[in-house]
Amino acid sequence: MSNSILKKSLKLFWVFFRIGAFTFGGGYAMIPFIEREIVDKHHWIESEDIVDIFAIVQSVPGVIAVNSATFVGYRIAGFAGAFFATLGVVLPSFIVLSVIALFLYEFKDYPYIKEAMYGIKAAVAALMCSAVYKLGKKSVKDVFSWIVCILAFISIVVFGVGAIPVLIVAGIAGLGFTAWHGKNAALADKKEDDK
Repeated sequence: MSNSILKKSLKLFWVFFRIGAFTFGGGYAMIPFIEREIVDKHHWIESEDIVDIFAIVQSVPGVIAVNSATFVGYRIAGFAGAFFATLGVVLPSFIVLSVIALFLYEFKDYPYIKEAMYGIKAAVAALMCSAVYKLGKKSVKDVFSWIVCILAFISIVVFGVGAIPVLIVAGIAGLGFTAWHGKNAALADKKEDDK
């Protein structure tokens, strides 16, 4: 392993370790932090690509934070980067859960612990709303996108359809719309040329 790959891998480990250590609420709550670190701060991934990355890592089995760390790590520093980034994001949870398993069960009914968890839940909801807002601004830009977004939301929230069927149908709809839109654009260009 070259010195440059090792440096990048250790940097990835530290970045994802901090994300894993200071984010509560799971993968969706981590999205704003992952975006800030890999796009805004370190410029490892372009802003336009982050939505695609989150779509890819969400559509494969596994936790979104771990999948994101693995994907970004591999893209930045190959296999070593994927390994160290994944280890970095998983290790804090392992440490915290080990401590909780040892000590917290005895203290879970204490009023201060309950109140702290109540506040953490509210903060997690705010982080998730922030992630939805930021991703929505980048991916929902036209009428077709809004229709897909609203139908997907209704399918999941109202009818309880799973995320995978919704993603598959949305992907097929996107392919169909793009093909139809491209065909219409080609016909319009041909009419302009005929004039």
